[in-house]
Amino acid sequence: MPERSRASSAHISPSAHYTGYVWYRHHLAEPAFVTAFGRFVHKLLWPVTWGARAGFGLDIEAFLLQRHLQIDAQLTEAIEQQGVRQVVEIACGLSPRGRRFCCRYPQLRYLEADLPAMAARKRLLLHGEGWLDGRHQVRAVDILAERGNQRLSALFADLDRSQPVVVITEGLVNYFPLTLIEGFWSRLANELGEFPAATYLTELYPDLREHPRYRQLRWGVELIGRLTRGSYPLHYRNHDEIIAGFQRCGFAVVQVLDPSADAVSLGLPPARLPGLVRVIQART
Repeated sequence: MPERSRASSAHISPSAHYTGYVWYRHHLAEPAFVTAFGRFVHKLLWPVTWGARAGFGLDIEAFLLQRHLQIDAQLTEAIEQQGVRQVVEIACGLSPRGRRFCCRYPQLRYLEADLPAMAARKRLLLHGEGWLDGRHQVRAVDILAERGNQRLSALFADLDRSQPVVVITEGLVNYFPLTLIEGFWSRLANELGEFPAATYLTELYPDLREHPRYRQLRWGVELIGRLTRGSYPLHYRNHDEIIAGFQRCGFAVVQVLDPSADAVSLGLPPARLPGLVRVIQART
């Protein structure tokens, strides 16, 4: 794979440590998911996040919780109402979702995947706590790879093609230019087309220029880019553009959810401002 593609994937990992600590702070993860780096970055950014919350009503952790719990809610529905028994979480980072859902649903097979270094770290973490077994596993994947044993088709090779599947990515999409991420979505839709039913759950931050805090959002985007040594482009202007984009990539049915509208049902305080993040539920 060209070095440019590898770099585009690798710069995501630092944010995984930060979000891992956020999940722990809000009682969504055990202490094992906390890293010293994640704790350090959270403390370093605390004045910034406090200022955004106090000065502009932008609660960064609230946005993270909204997207995380909305994806949890959609996954719960897929398991309990649609009989899903296999889940693949790509770019899993230090997400505790696999651990929580495997505890909650003994029948579930949960496959986590990330770049090799992060996958190795996650595997060591789960194995060290005695949480890995035949139904909960961690594999290496590079979403930009089109050849080799880290490509998507290799990740899906051992799944049961006669059963429905849910694929999740969280904290991934906006680290890539739209052309690259749509290429991944197209390859993913092609893989999911081999299952009798398949759902893809992800989140993205659209380019909501009419939002009352758009200027502050742009400032935050630039900050994320500096911290992760990459960029953080905003994708699509509205719901119609999001739906059209996913359909171009091969998804037949696309639903755009605004977690801020469901904050109370997700167990969060009512949102004070219109939401900035959207959760996408796309089916092939």
